Amino acid sequence: MSSAWEGFTTRHAVGDVLDGRVVSVFPFGAFIEVADGIHGLLVERDQRQVGSSVSVRIDEVDHDNRRLRLTAS
Repeated sequence: MSSAWEGFTTRHAVGDVLDGRVVSVFPFGAFIEVADGIHGLLVERDQRQVGSSVSVRIDEVDHDNRRLRLTAS
């Protein structure tokens, strides 16, 4: 059975632009949900509010640790 992560990485790659939702905010950036159960880190100084929508680009996919690094698009 394939996990949500495997399904997501089959459909998406570095450079893809996605719409997401801010799920948590920290001084170093925000975690963005880009698909059900799939979160990535958006590192930027501009603090966004939890629940707000954001368009992001996938900058890096760490398959071993199941992590995404995102930038605002």
